[in-house]
Amino acid sequence: KLQAFACTGSRKPASGDGGFKPAPEVDVTHSHRFLRVELELNANLRRLTFSEPVQYVYNPLEYAWDTHRCYVETYCRAGQRFLFLGMNPGPFGMAQTGVPFGEVKTVVDWLKITGSVGRPDREHPNRQITGLACTRSEVSGFKLSEMQLLDLNLIFMA
Repeated sequence: KLQAFACTGSRKPASGDGGFKPAPEVDVTHSHRFLRVELELNANLRRLTFSEPVQYVYNPLEYAWDTHRCYVETYCRAGQRFLFLGMNPGPFGMAQTGVPFGEVKTVVDWLKITGSVGRPDREHPNRQITGLACTRSEVSGFKLSEMQLLDLNLIFMA
């Protein structure tokens, strides 16, 4: 656990403490540790440079951080056995939603992920980011959601 400090609002030091009082301890969850590691790795990725023929680089952890964080905070918890991660975001999945294998309908309707999605600095004209408003379907994300629903059906039938 981390110790957080909050300002008391007093400009005069109270008994030599500089005006700061310790706040209650902040619980550092599995999801927050995971997100911290992602941010550190992402900072390293930003240093990469690409030459021709690469013209467009999409990093959903930058422009879709809000929805990605919602996914991780919701599903990366102590006791979880699996957390789905991806490394090559599909154009109509994670590239749109920030969620690995994140077919938009599954992300919104089934996973209940909310948040805003921005846009990369440069977009390919045929691969524009519309975020959770995207109407196209990502095949890998749809197949994964079908497997999850099948697993749930088997659980409920057992």
